[in-house]
Amino acid sequence: MTAHGIAEPGSRALSGWQAMLRVVEGLWIWYRRNWRATAVSNVAQPLLYLAAFGVGFGGLIDASPHAAQATGGVPYLLYLAPALLTVSAVQNATFESTYPIFSAFRSQRTYWGITATPITPAQLVTGQLVGIALRLTVSATAYVLVIAPFGAIRGPGVLAALVFAVLCGMAFSAPLMALAAAWKKGRTPFAAISRFVVLPMVLFSGTFFPVSQLPRAVQALVRISPLWHGTEQARGAALGTLRLWPAAGHLAYLTALLAVGVLLSRWRFRVRLTP
Repeated sequence: MTAHGIAEPGSRALSGWQAMLRVVEGLWIWYRRNWRATAVSNVAQPLLYLAAFGVGFGGLIDASPHAAQATGGVPYLLYLAPALLTVSAVQNATFESTYPIFSAFRSQRTYWGITATPITPAQLVTGQLVGIALRLTVSATAYVLVIAPFGAIRGPGVLAALVFAVLCGMAFSAPLMALAAAWKKGRTPFAAISRFVVLPMVLFSGTFFPVSQLPRAVQALVRISPLWHGTEQARGAALGTLRLWPAAGHLAYLTALLAVGVLLSRWRFRVRLTP
């Protein structure tokens, strides 16, 4: 098959599903062999946050007579746990969608090897995103299993919270992957994105306290953050307080971000990988 996706004599074209699964299989084999290297950032870090803020600091908050107004009448541990689930998904998605993508283009040049096969750039993008979604799902599931003994799970709504957290991570992942695919310089902006985009989102998107406590001007900025939309969905699902209309708005916003990111990623991969 040529770089333009036209099958040459003797080559065997792959369907979209077959090509995507080949890419996912390669990513999963790597993860299965190297998952220990990411265990601390994927599970241990949010667990430490939960222990420090939910159990430790949360004991002080629950003792305050005004705590129920901020948390909706639930213990702070239950209020915090679904938010940290979403934060973990976004943080993991940030890494998975930046340095590995940039490296596969610039130093390792893995993508040129993949697209030399019957796999097209568009199929590669789909497989890469599905692989990232699987990574986020595994990490989120491990997080839920670990926090269960802490009493941080109220009911089966945590399963829906897990889905919303992964969706939020993917809504942030796809546009970042497009940026990583477009970046050609040796010095990347990824560390700055983590410090000046992801960290402020974590602090001001309703993770540790309600957004209503912020000034109105800041609240307007916060509502642009995908993490706020994901946190609201995950928390509402986990606590059983999710309402139809706000949930539909959050879902539409995250889905739109994901769709735009997919289109941009496919465009940038095609430009880079097509002679």
